[in-house]
Amino acid sequence: MHCKRIRPRRVGVALITAALGLSAACAPAPKNEAHGNRETVEAVAPVPSAGQRIWHELEYYGFIHFGMNTFTDREWGEGSEDPKLFQPTALDCRQWARVAREAGMRGLILTAKHHDGFCLWPSAYTKHSVASSPWRGGKGDVVRDLSQACAEFGLRFGVYLSPWDRNCKLYGDSPAYNEYYKKQLTELLTGYGSIFEVWFDGACAEGPNGKKQVYDWPGFVQTVRALQPQAVIFSDAGPDVRWVGNESGLGDPTNWSMLHRERFAPGVADEKQLATGHEDGPHWVPAECDVSIRPGWFYHPAEDGKVKSTEDLMRIWHASVGRNANLLLNLPVDRRGLVHENDVARLLEFRAAREACLRTNVALGAAIRATAERPGYDAALATDGDAHTFWAAPRGARAAELEVTLPALRRIHRIELREPIELGQRVKRFEVDLWKEGAWVTVASGTTIGRRRILEPGVLEGSRFRVRILDAREAPLLAEIALYAPTP
Repeated sequence: MHCKRIRPRRVGVALITAALGLSAACAPAPKNEAHGNRETVEAVAPVPSAGQRIWHELEYYGFIHFGMNTFTDREWGEGSEDPKLFQPTALDCRQWARVAREAGMRGLILTAKHHDGFCLWPSAYTKHSVASSPWRGGKGDVVRDLSQACAEFGLRFGVYLSPWDRNCKLYGDSPAYNEYYKKQLTELLTGYGSIFEVWFDGACAEGPNGKKQVYDWPGFVQTVRALQPQAVIFSDAGPDVRWVGNESGLGDPTNWSMLHRERFAPGVADEKQLATGHEDGPHWVPAECDVSIRPGWFYHPAEDGKVKSTEDLMRIWHASVGRNANLLLNLPVDRRGLVHENDVARLLEFRAAREACLRTNVALGAAIRATAERPGYDAALATDGDAHTFWAAPRGARAAELEVTLPALRRIHRIELREPIELGQRVKRFEVDLWKEGAWVTVASGTTIGRRRILEPGVLEGSRFRVRILDAREAPLLAEIALYAPTP
């Protein structure tokens, strides 16, 4: 769907990515204020920007694929489709937003224009749009409807605008098409309220004139920065959010939020490096996991019985949100203009399963001790249920142990660890142990933690658990240690 198979030429990658970042400098590292004998904890660069911190908190949101392909039963259109084919019979963006909120999503990103060039808003720069369709007598605007619905239901709103346009005659005349694209981008970023994410893919091919389009990525990024400065920008190269390297929704067990951004450009990607990130990366570019709830990205009637199972969605959730990434789950809106009832039912089942999985944290308020701690940042801050407080190891430490003691034997099936990422990502390697029959037994292990790491050790029973941080970039910090009991 996102054309990872079509690569632009590797021309000027360093120049492009330098401009994507606008600056190699990181956002100023926040500091915790010292109170009494509390020391200041210095951030370890790079750290997330204000917009990236908001993005991290969203965790899980939806992609909406809807457009000309919905009515032609295709994934990639040709650009020559008659706008009259666009005839949703009951389009209701409020239903999309209501379903998303009930599913536990915190935002929606709309494919405002896919590769066929058909615009879901009445663009002033093309006739290939909803204005030329019979829907609402040519007076409709899907982008406006959804932006308003998101505001009503308390969701963030984002836009996808395909760089590849198979309808536009300017495509391949690089300077002319780039100006055209920036004008359409400006329409989306100025007429529809606050945008939380702008989604770029790297799709690129020859235009009708036989010439290869060379995108003005620096200009595209500058347009977003000028018009929606708090929005994060997604592409293979970021500059703010990176592709995870697959379209299966699966994050890597090792997932650094840092990246050498200068090594990538949109559409030019090394999937393995994007999956893991770079421990020594100078830029904060966290991973986003995109996947569709069905086999296709757009709606196909033949796939009504092929909606992913709740078990599949839970596996994806553990491998995305549970591995320091955000989950972008696609909903292919049907020809009526509604999220299909099969998809709705599965989304609600998925939410119930997530909530049941992490309903009871038996470590909340439990006794805890650390082998060492920094004054004012004691171990109890890691089991207080507040992700904004944290335990801190002493300056210079690279390893530490924290032991949680429960008042009685408990069964657990999930272990969750969090770092306070506003101070940087630090942990490189850790293990979790269970005290069993007079000895410590390792029941889970991993490399990175980041904002959220959820481990599945199977069902365990015990009253003493130990988290051992074996190595870290700087003095380790933990915002949360949670031990979840299985739901009866």
